[in-house]
Amino acid sequence: MIAVANPNVGSIPTIPTRTRLKRETHPRSFVFISNWNQVFDLNKSEATSVITLEAKRRCECFDLHKELVPYVEAWSWQKSIVEERKTLAQRNEDHSDTLIILQHHPVYTLGSGSTEDHLNFELKDAPFDVYRTERGGEVTYHGPGQLVMYPIINLRCFKMDLHWYLRTLEEVVIRVLSSTFSIKASRLEGLTGVWVGDEKLAAIGIRVSQWIAYHGLALNVTTDLTPFQWIVPCGIQDRRVGSIKGLLGESLSSDGHGPTNICHDDDNLLIDITHKSLVKEFCEVFQVELCQKPIPMLELL
Repeated sequence: MIAVANPNVGSIPTIPTRTRLKRETHPRSFVFISNWNQVFDLNKSEATSVITLEAKRRCECFDLHKELVPYVEAWSWQKSIVEERKTLAQRNEDHSDTLIILQHHPVYTLGSGSTEDHLNFELKDAPFDVYRTERGGEVTYHGPGQLVMYPIINLRCFKMDLHWYLRTLEEVVIRVLSSTFSIKASRLEGLTGVWVGDEKLAAIGIRVSQWIAYHGLALNVTTDLTPFQWIVPCGIQDRRVGSIKGLLGESLSSDGHGPTNICHDDDNLLIDITHKSLVKEFCEVFQVELCQKPIPMLELL
């Protein structure tokens, strides 16, 4: 993982598919890119430990897990919350975190340092919108059937260690797959994300500004994986992308018995079950108390 330090998050303009992507630098924030082992190896017990706090920190939750939200709207929403939280932190009034859960309309996003060489199409003929963001990592795809979690967290209240934060997000997904679906997932040395064999089920990319972390993780639940064929996902050439639905289908076809009593034909049910487990494990791992909030931006829907 390479940490790049920069002074302001600023506002990165959205990039339409017919415009060449432009890179912008943002001094004094932290961007995370793959190959984190180039810096140092994190102690495994440290990565999987649950945070211990004297009292659970409050976390406001905006739950849109059944909705398809345009990427650019959710991106702008995140940045506005981050700016508000930084102001509160400067006044010592930052008393809660934020969790946004949603699905996106089909879109490709690139990290701040990612290369267009990992796009298997010309930008002028892109199959979906393409945005370069300020998060770390390479290109990925978001679309229906993929649950996206955007935690906006003040790491000063948890642990001011960026590698630890990435490993802890991975831990949330690993626990979901194990506890809910009896799927044994793992980390792969040198690669960020969550894997089952050589299939990547969850991608993680974050940005941290003044120790406020945002962006987050995307977990393939019932996702159509075809759009991943038009990119080199996360810049990794020799591995595949997978989904929970795909793995459960393989289990059923191999032994005739599923790991749970889920109706595999009902994608909405599978989304709901995964969402419930994600929220539960997120609260347990980060030791936060969730507070459901009404959606303040109706235009997101």
